[in-house]
Amino acid sequence: MASGCGCKIDIKDKQQSRVLIWLLVINGVMFFAEISAGIVADSTALIADSLDMLADATVYAIGLYAVGRSLLVKAKAAYVSGVFQVLLGLGVLFDIVRRFIVGSEPESLLMMVVGGVALIANSICLMLIYKHRQGEVHMRASWIFSKNDVIANLGVIGAGLLISMTGASWPDLIIGVLIAIIVIRGGLHIINDANREKNQQEQVL
Repeated sequence: MASGCGCKIDIKDKQQSRVLIWLLVINGVMFFAEISAGIVADSTALIADSLDMLADATVYAIGLYAVGRSLLVKAKAAYVSGVFQVLLGLGVLFDIVRRFIVGSEPESLLMMVVGGVALIANSICLMLIYKHRQGEVHMRASWIFSKNDVIANLGVIGAGLLISMTGASWPDLIIGVLIAIIVIRGGLHIINDANREKNQQEQVL
């Protein structure tokens, strides 16, 4: 009799909500920390990573909205998340072109310190979302973005090391481009995944 009460669904929804709230808070805080540090350090890589954090925070907020709703709504929410991610990635590329033209002098030590803090924060996010990585489409989107964040953070730290060794600004620009590409690819992956899920649900309806 108890199997029809929806208790398991309620528990799953609560677990998803709790995880997404933590992810949203962590990424929201790190966005403000990294965008501030990126401006001070004059670092394209840090600013790109901060915008990635903003995109992820938006993804988690949309995912939180989708919890407990139909699979079709979750697919549409994931689609919106993917589109926003792609737009942010394109915005980062625009900023990189601007900095390439006008020049920049990134501060390597601040890049490495903030990149290290962001790596710790995103590693925590990755552990929180790990068991949901094969779940519904909005949770799969959250997993992909969290995984990409860790890669981006390692890139920021690597760029800081190269700048400190070479004294050149090109590592910052290159890592910024790579982060933008990671963000755009992740967004496109989620858009495709969401479209497949949406088409399946519409066929069922």
